[in-house]
Amino acid sequence: MASKAAGCLYCQAHTLLGAHNFGVSDEKLAAVWTYESSPLYDERERSALAFALAAASQPNAVTDEVFARVRAHWSEGEIVEILGVVAMFGFLNRWNDSMGTPLEAVPLEVARKAAPGGDWSPGKHDCG
Repeated sequence: MASKAAGCLYCQAHTLLGAHNFGVSDEKLAAVWTYESSPLYDERERSALAFALAAASQPNAVTDEVFARVRAHWSEGEIVEILGVVAMFGFLNRWNDSMGTPLEAVPLEVARKAAPGGDWSPGKHDCG
């Protein structure tokens, strides 16, 4: 979600690959962009994804309501870890998008599978 907010296609592809490698199904990966309405995501997951999207947005969009929602499902330590990942991707998104880092074949394939109709392009990260 942080990479979605930043618009970094390179990092979007790599985080999809990471989730895939941790056993997240192709169907669930494809539904990540509609997580709020997808039955594949529970409220705990939705709250974390909404928090990550809000925290990565410019300007920051974490409101009291967003924080209360994530706090209802996650401990303070877990929220700190979620925000740590968002902050790390703040750096990675800026770096990879500014440098136009070429996207490798495997994350490209996973991102295309996750896109509706397989219609996903690496944009400036096209290696080919």
